[in-house]
Amino acid sequence: MIHFIGAGPGAADLITVRGRDLIARCPVCLHAGSLVAPEILSWCPPGARIVDTAPLSLDAIIDVMRQAYAAGHEVARLHSGDLSIWSAVAEQTRRLDRLGIPYDLTPGVPSFAAAASVLGRELTVPEVAQSVVLTRTSGRASAMPGTERLAAFAATRATLAIHLSIHVIETVAAELIPHYGHDCPAVVVFRATWPDERVLRGTLEDIAAKAAAAGLERTALILVGPALGATEFRESALYAVDYDRRFRPGGAVAAPAGPQPT
Repeated sequence: MIHFIGAGPGAADLITVRGRDLIARCPVCLHAGSLVAPEILSWCPPGARIVDTAPLSLDAIIDVMRQAYAAGHEVARLHSGDLSIWSAVAEQTRRLDRLGIPYDLTPGVPSFAAAASVLGRELTVPEVAQSVVLTRTSGRASAMPGTERLAAFAATRATLAIHLSIHVIETVAAELIPHYGHDCPAVVVFRATWPDERVLRGTLEDIAAKAAAAGLERTALILVGPALGATEFRESALYAVDYDRRFRPGGAVAAPAGPQPT
């Protein structure tokens, strides 16, 4: 069995318990190079074969998996963040399907969620933004479909989490300003939850200059949208006193009395 595991955004303790336990029992571990915290690799069992896939081709990666499976070994395949977006898992599982090799997927904490936690912000704020768009710009490894344009997403004024695009942040800002305005909050989070984490806060007017001055060229996420700076907004009805719902018929009740911690 090949276990694809989302290793999270950086900090080792942000991996799931399931992911940690799988790593600890697999005699073969493939990991995505410097994107996976070294502490995570220390959970591999003694004598485990640990393979950095950064310099390998897809053929070589699949061959390691095939050999391990043929030898009766379980394999932990670690990817940074979560497996559901930009992980290159789809092309690996397609190869495994053709070879008849079984696999499963264990999710991880995605980078946009880690960045939001670093900022201490909710990305969906009542009546300001109720959608988060996860997107990127075209790169050498993969071009964007023609229908998926930043301007189209920006027209919704949703919160944008723009991945793999720090190297073209000036172009990104210029494309978004007509829809969000020059003063729209924009944030760059570099290596969220890593020891060298950095946060740049600004607006679409100045965020590109700030990123350039900081020398950020990779491993950074761009967040844009009014929700990032919203302070005056209507509270949701979820916890309103008179909000009648299935598990709270008739509305809210007073806080339960009880002993207080000492």
